[in-house]
Amino acid sequence: MSGVILRGRTVVGGVVEGEALVTRETISGWGGMDPRTGTITELRHELRGQSFKDKILVFPGAKGSSAWSHYFHMARLAGAAPKALLFNRMSTKVALGAVVTRAPAMTDFDRDPLDVIKTGDWVKVDADTGRVEILRKKDR
Repeated sequence: MSGVILRGRTVVGGVVEGEALVTRETISGWGGMDPRTGTITELRHELRGQSFKDKILVFPGAKGSSAWSHYFHMARLAGAAPKALLFNRMSTKVALGAVVTRAPAMTDFDRDPLDVIKTGDWVKVDADTGRVEILRKKDR
């Protein structure tokens, strides 16, 4: 299933590729992640203990307060930010977080990326053209 292409709306432009980290749970900034390492710390989160550093983060959206963008900005400053953000639900929190992270970010896909992309897949995000391509599926 490599070569699958999703089309979406650009939030922040840029082109990167890397390994996907996927969660069906929203992510909290304040109290939900360690910005020094990019590690999810929220107690009941399915990604607890995993880091999004240098990953293509695929998630439904943000939850919590406006501190979300502050924590993602701190993660960028610490060198622990995701390479790209792919998400389903736009909000002011996630939009500002994408801008301060300065990573390619996309939303409003023609197919749900949570159904198509799995953790470990190698993904190319071309937010300049609004395309996400799965280059290699992780062996399952």
